[in-house]
Amino acid sequence: MAAYMKGKFTFLGIQTPLRREASLPLIRAFAGNPIEAAEALWGLPEREYQYVAIDLLRRQSKQLNGDHLPALEALVQHKSWWDSVDGLAVTIGGIVLRQPELADRMDRLIASPNLWLRRVALLHQLEWKDHTDEARLFDYCRQCAGEKEFFIRKAIGWALRQYARTHPAAVRNFLARHREELSGLSFREASKHL
Repeated sequence: MAAYMKGKFTFLGIQTPLRREASLPLIRAFAGNPIEAAEALWGLPEREYQYVAIDLLRRQSKQLNGDHLPALEALVQHKSWWDSVDGLAVTIGGIVLRQPELADRMDRLIASPNLWLRRVALLHQLEWKDHTDEARLFDYCRQCAGEKEFFIRKAIGWALRQYARTHPAAVRNFLARHREELSGLSFREASKHL
């Protein structure tokens, strides 16, 4: 596990299915402050604790609102890697979907000097399907198209590929218009199922 994550984190060695089986009853019974619990879990050294925090936040996401975004963004920036950032992006996206007035916060994140916050902005609409703000998604992809960072290029492709499941013609058209701007990685990921 540690090798797969390039040695960035220590692990207990508990595989995902067993971890979820062990933690699910605790998460279901949880009645406290999910942000405080997530922050406490984030402070523990082994990576599985951050995964439990992400699962807890996802399960408790309807209790979260715009007031919780600063704390979630702080988690994004601490012990950052794709595995934690992507899970938090979906939770943050759920908040923004319920509170559309928070979309301008994503506009600020896409311009952040922190690559993981930019990745959150790119991925926050992953599960939105027909509710996706197409113009915002495409604008973010254009803004980041010239970046050399692998995790941003991959996120562009993933966000477009996911949206293509709902509106393939729109993504096909976007790719045709912006092929020269996008990296090969972004283009391949986006067009994978088209």
